[in-house]
Amino acid sequence: MGTTNEAGGTNRTGETPESASATVEDGSASVTEEGSELERSIGLVGGLSIGIGTMIGAGIFVFPGLAAGRAGPAAAGSFAIGAVIALLVALPASELATAMPKSGGGYYYISRALGTLPGAVVGISIWLGLVFATAFYLVSFGNYAAALLSEGGVNLAGLPIVDALALVFGVALTALNLVGTENAAKLQNYVVGLLLTILVLFLSYGSLDVLGVFGTESTPEQFMPFGPMPMFTTAALVFTSYLGFAQVATVAGDIKNPGRNLPLAMVGSVLTVAVLYVATIFVATSAFGSGPLAGFGETAIVEVARAFFGDAGALAILLGGLLATVSSANASILSTSRAVFAVSKDALLPTVASRVNLQYGTPHVALSMAGGPVLVLIALGEVEVLAEVASFLHLIMYGLMCVALIVMRRDEPEWYDPDFRVPAHRLVAGVGALASFGLIAFMQRESQIVGVAIMLGAAGWYKYYAADVKLKGVL
Repeated sequence: MGTTNEAGGTNRTGETPESASATVEDGSASVTEEGSELERSIGLVGGLSIGIGTMIGAGIFVFPGLAAGRAGPAAAGSFAIGAVIALLVALPASELATAMPKSGGGYYYISRALGTLPGAVVGISIWLGLVFATAFYLVSFGNYAAALLSEGGVNLAGLPIVDALALVFGVALTALNLVGTENAAKLQNYVVGLLLTILVLFLSYGSLDVLGVFGTESTPEQFMPFGPMPMFTTAALVFTSYLGFAQVATVAGDIKNPGRNLPLAMVGSVLTVAVLYVATIFVATSAFGSGPLAGFGETAIVEVARAFFGDAGALAILLGGLLATVSSANASILSTSRAVFAVSKDALLPTVASRVNLQYGTPHVALSMAGGPVLVLIALGEVEVLAEVASFLHLIMYGLMCVALIVMRRDEPEWYDPDFRVPAHRLVAGVGALASFGLIAFMQRESQIVGVAIMLGAAGWYKYYAADVKLKGVL
């Protein structure tokens, strides 16, 4: 028989990971200072909005120019590779999430299946990984906001407007999440709904134009002008676009009816955005060619829209870019705070971070630990490095989540009773783990060094802090 920690976790031979004493029949949870339970206020639409809203931003509004410059039209293959890896991880994550629908996502599953040290490294690393991702989204937001103002005739020459806008909205989104998860989820639903409408219209018209249904038929560019290897290195860069499905698992403690909604939200969001990504690269590279597209940089898709619809199209896509980056940043701040919340409940961070605001039902200290470091990283403005470091840390977590599923199925603790089970789980999880770890090899050396340094720092913190609070005897 295992012992149970204050978050409800056990060791690998324990009986139950969660007493769920605060859960009532409709799947919602009361908020108590003692139990620090979060209210289940997010439904299936909200879960899909978190997944889609996080992923849809970078893949469509930031990466087309950067990816085309690296891989040419084969960037579409890069997004397809990312989608396959994401699905291979989303299936094991779905099973683990329905068995352990608690805030913390991958950290929670890994710590319960593989032990405290791997859990600690993943928990602290993913907190910082989400911070890097959030900073990346907010810097991208600043670029789109500045481009929109410039399009409207506002002269911004010599002003640090990108960083200023990113900082202001970083503070605003953190405050929004502080006053209620339901408020943040409603914003997410509205933003994603409007965003999808803009994108479907744009991609439908663009695809018909590229195919020559109207306008001038494009001459296809060589699919791999730089050879096959850039397709894989570009996949490592753009994988940041697929981090959203795991963020659904990170906020599992807020999801209603998690046994049904978690798998649908994770798998559904990956499939939806994968189709949109491939279509976007197809339309963009066909409209301009990879060389000119790369020259447009982070707002390349704006010039594609201008070519199709004139200035009105450019303005519409600039608005879409703002919505997408706000959506991604909002979902990332929410997920980051839940990762901090879960790690703190297991005493890997000071337990003050797991306090819940009784008025709003939100982890206010964890939210400040999510939003604060983001503001520091925004000043760096290194978009590609921010994206790859976030991808590196998430890929480590994804690989270990796949290993965690294999371990859980092998040991089958009495309390492990998921509502969803992965068919051929050893094959799916094994390939998912190999693919996740393997993609790291194609990243820039700088991103690999930063990622490894963060993991080593997390392991050092575990030895320094968690050992003192006797966490080893708790889990």
